[in-house]
Amino acid sequence: MKFRPWVWIFLFFTCVNSSFAQVGGNYIYNFLSFSQSSRQAALGGGLLAVSDNDPSLILYNPSMIGKRHHTSLFCNATDYFSNAAYGSAFYSHTFNKVGSFAFGMQFVNYGKFTMTDEYGMEQGYFRAGDYAAHIGWGRALDSCFSIGATLKLIYSSYESYHSFGLAVDVAASYVNHKKNLALSLLVRNIGSPLVNYIPGQFEKIPFDIQLAFSQKFQFMPVRYHISLHHLYRWDMLYVGENDPLLEYDAMNNTPVYPSKTAQFFDNFFRHLTFGLEIMPAKFLSLHLAYNHQRHQEMKIPQKRTLAGFSYGFTVNIHSIRIGFSRAHFATGAVPNYFDLSLNINELYKLSQDKKSNKLQKITTK
Repeated sequence: MKFRPWVWIFLFFTCVNSSFAQVGGNYIYNFLSFSQSSRQAALGGGLLAVSDNDPSLILYNPSMIGKRHHTSLFCNATDYFSNAAYGSAFYSHTFNKVGSFAFGMQFVNYGKFTMTDEYGMEQGYFRAGDYAAHIGWGRALDSCFSIGATLKLIYSSYESYHSFGLAVDVAASYVNHKKNLALSLLVRNIGSPLVNYIPGQFEKIPFDIQLAFSQKFQFMPVRYHISLHHLYRWDMLYVGENDPLLEYDAMNNTPVYPSKTAQFFDNFFRHLTFGLEIMPAKFLSLHLAYNHQRHQEMKIPQKRTLAGFSYGFTVNIHSIRIGFSRAHFATGAVPNYFDLSLNINELYKLSQDKKSNKLQKITTK
């Protein structure tokens, strides 16, 4: 199938129309932006353009859903901040002439809270959580280009406040196998709540436009990743008195603002995430990344911290992948990500091959 340029035109106008409606303000359903795999978290938490057999990334990038993920099963568990925890699970299946699908869900459990009145008297307990069901679809247009989309059914419950919403992710990818490079464009969370926490009060969901690039060196077992986010919005700074880290002159108690040049480069790098994968063996992959925006918003000026850095590893043995990573947000706030994936068809073929080998050995004897 030949690639048709109308696909990119459609994506472009979708980006533009959505971006004007979503700039500024606070968002609900922020859990949709949480990293859903240890590999993604270790490589900075953004979009990844990778075309391999790892199913952990297709929940975030639907254009990478393909036949190579047929009968793949994936689950993730994350020990988040304080008593909060979240996870996800999905299954991928390919249907002839229709495309490849991924069916899954994600949830966040924020824990148990004490309910009190205005005088501090305990009135009982309540829980809070977020949930989303995903239906993803991906299809290859030719040997290089692929497209995909994910429909999300969202439900959120905080004590007596409930919300229900719909969102769609749209993605397109280009993969050059000869040069070992991949490029992905993703428009995330096109949609809105259908039922608001407070009736009549409209709230936005975390819309984003992301672009990712990766390439594996030809003579080195190393792949680098560059991911860009919030492409529809340039200003990512907290400049002015709203900046919580704003410094003041000790002599006259006046604010000291950074130079225009410093603001430009800070703003530029806030849109970027840099990641590195090292593959010393076929069954092992090591990950390391730096997220500048996370570093700038979580750092402590008087102390050096690892805020913005993340790292982890993935072990792949007979189509069974085990991943672990850590991401440094702030001092004492370092979530742990665990995940497990397997390919049912590949494991079945492996067991059948072992049985046939045993029969051959018995017959030869």
